[in-house]
Amino acid sequence: MTLFREGMRKISAFMLACTVVALIMLPGTSSAGAATNTAQEGNCPTTPQETQYPKRQLRGAWIATVTNIDWPSQPGLSIDTQKQQFISELDQLQALHMNAVFVQVRPTMDAFYPSKYVPWSQYLTGVQGKDPGYDPLAFMLAETHKRNMEFHAWFNPYRVSLQTDVTKLAPNNPARLHPDWVVKYGSGLYFDPGIPAAREFIVQSILEAVRNYDIDGVHFDDYFYPYPIAGQDFPDNATYQQYGAATFANKADWRRNNISKLIHELSEQIKDIKPYVKFGVSPFGVWRNQSDDPTGSATTAGATDYDSLYADTRTWIKNNWLDYIAPQIYWNIGFAPAAYDILVPWWVNEVKGSNVDLYIGQAAYKINANNAVWANPEEMPNQLKLNLQYSQVKGSIFFSMKEITANPLGFTDRLKNDIYRYPALVPTMPWLGGHAPEPVNLKQTDQQANGVQLTWFTPRNSNATYYAVYRFDGRVEHNTCDFNNAQYMLATVHRTADDATTQTFVDTTAQAGQTYTYYVTALDRLHNESNPGHGQTIVLASQQ
Repeated sequence: MTLFREGMRKISAFMLACTVVALIMLPGTSSAGAATNTAQEGNCPTTPQETQYPKRQLRGAWIATVTNIDWPSQPGLSIDTQKQQFISELDQLQALHMNAVFVQVRPTMDAFYPSKYVPWSQYLTGVQGKDPGYDPLAFMLAETHKRNMEFHAWFNPYRVSLQTDVTKLAPNNPARLHPDWVVKYGSGLYFDPGIPAAREFIVQSILEAVRNYDIDGVHFDDYFYPYPIAGQDFPDNATYQQYGAATFANKADWRRNNISKLIHELSEQIKDIKPYVKFGVSPFGVWRNQSDDPTGSATTAGATDYDSLYADTRTWIKNNWLDYIAPQIYWNIGFAPAAYDILVPWWVNEVKGSNVDLYIGQAAYKINANNAVWANPEEMPNQLKLNLQYSQVKGSIFFSMKEITANPLGFTDRLKNDIYRYPALVPTMPWLGGHAPEPVNLKQTDQQANGVQLTWFTPRNSNATYYAVYRFDGRVEHNTCDFNNAQYMLATVHRTADDATTQTFVDTTAQAGQTYTYYVTALDRLHNESNPGHGQTIVLASQQ
């Protein structure tokens, strides 16, 4: 399908500093966008450039709050300082064309938002239960969405405390209110996953955030039953005898069932409340070794999801209880016990045929570690190149934000200048529904001192959540497949408000004397994209 010119109008170079604007429209796009994606994403041949720079790719970073790893930098900072630190981190990620953050809003049995279930987090003020004077989650959500990034609220469901003295917790901490739920293991306190009342409490406490906040996803990491300590079994024999022994002859199977119940129940109830909210888990990178299961990976890891953490990720995937899974494949290519290049294709095979997207958890924290492999600046770029060999790998999440800021071995520069050179849309999840908004008609392009301002209109009842701005060099007729090429996507722009009708964007990278053709598409919150509507060509005046 090609484009044709609908008209051309002349604009005074003196008044608007541009000479010609041509109005362009794609035939057949005046009706509502019923499809979940633009036509150009359907039957277009893939070019090498599109393989290297995918138009759709989840690009995320974990922002850890436990022990103030990433944010805030220390407890007790002023509200303004906390806010400025978070804004700075978001700005850094936006400059890298990242499109998602995974923020730890409940690092232990405490929260970064007002909750009737758990006290305020000690990592905000230094004192668990102390009101920080504002709602951090509401603030973080607003700032994240303003930059058109997804916000995934990261919960640690079972971890109560990193120390073992219950009396040091806030008086309203559920561990103090329900001491019978609490297990001391190693240097921490945990809720016993085998107690049904504790599981119900965890589910309801997470659903509180789903109901009260406009989050895009609920996220767990790899902490279910705690990582085993040599010579010490998790002390849940009494719980097993009370709740599991009559049904499960094997305590390990009972433990796995406890975790799977939490995953299943939470998955269903999230969707009952808000069907568009995603649910994802980032497990340890090895499900099982082949020595324990012939269908496991060719690895010899000392711990595994299934046998050590009692996280039966295969069952979760097969039952589509998750929307995405992000295994933490934190080892280098060729690492004998657990090689990156062995584990990525293993997980690719796990998600085939499911409604579960695969993202890879990337070990940014290992870059420039004290060994020859991670001191190689090509290790992480090579891992990301390997990911691109598999269509099932939909993106990456980096641990963690402070490494992105530190730019180890120039890796952050590589992201900005090459690997993530162009913006990318978050992959769609068709099973979550949604539909593409009406096509957007670009009404006006004006050359201004700081660039080219684009103006378009959106109906008040539109389901558009954000927009993608495309720029092509010259005044040309484009094939629809051109819109599948990330190099033409200039930016994504969040809708200023649900009822906003006029939207603007300024292209500050436009060069004087050049001719550009612009288009804007509309996307819903699940990233279903409209077809292009009217576009405009502008010839910029040369600098005087």
